[in-house]
Amino acid sequence: MPKESSEIIVTIIAGTITLLLLGAFIISFLFLYRRRHHRYLQEKQQLKLSYEGELLKTRLEIQEQTFKHISQEIHDNIGQVLSLAKLNIATMDISQTASLEQKIGDSKKLVSKAILDLRNLSHGLSTDYITDQGLAKAIGHELEMIKKSGNYETVLEMEGTPYYLDKQNELIIYRIMQEVLNNIIKHASAQKIIIYLLYGQSTFTLSITDNGKGFDLTPLNENTSSSGLGIRNMHSRAQLIGAGFLISSTLGKGTSVRVTVPVSAATS
Repeated sequence: MPKESSEIIVTIIAGTITLLLLGAFIISFLFLYRRRHHRYLQEKQQLKLSYEGELLKTRLEIQEQTFKHISQEIHDNIGQVLSLAKLNIATMDISQTASLEQKIGDSKKLVSKAILDLRNLSHGLSTDYITDQGLAKAIGHELEMIKKSGNYETVLEMEGTPYYLDKQNELIIYRIMQEVLNNIIKHASAQKIIIYLLYGQSTFTLSITDNGKGFDLTPLNENTSSSGLGIRNMHSRAQLIGAGFLISSTLGKGTSVRVTVPVSAATS
């Protein structure tokens, strides 16, 4: 009997220890899970705030860039058109019937052109234009503005059936496109800009190519490179929406930038 009692006691003690260890394990596991879950929620909230902050920054930058375009367009084109219309009106001579009709007709055409140009400019006053008209039309409008400067040949090519991306993602893609075009205008010494849009089944791809002087990509690895910071900023924005960003350049042969967005972010 004493032996059996000892075995029972040992069994009880062992069972108790096992239960205590199991309880401690469960408590530790639950504590660790809650801590990790809390950390996950914090990181998710931080990502959300970062994303929302980036969207606000993107909207403001798009509007700032649009205002620059509008200012330049009014000064360089619409202002000149209206000045010509004013000159025609100021030099009208009622006694010269033939020339009077000609000047009235020319003035009507000039004013009509100014009105049309102003209407086109108004499309870019709000980022809603991008979400309402779609990315392709907004990009086409941007290229048309650059083409009207007379300094560049611009081409927009599309493949596949166009669809809408998530509207917030379209804003970021549009801003990346604007930044690339700004870099081309400021630094590339190019004459031709080609934008290619591929609406694929699995991905949407935006490609921007110029025939400028190109540049050495090596300095991009240096934090002191201002141009490198700009490109890294575009790359970060692409990552923010789950897109791939690739830039390639050859000295004397131009530069190409490609942004690839998963089609899961798209809607028909």
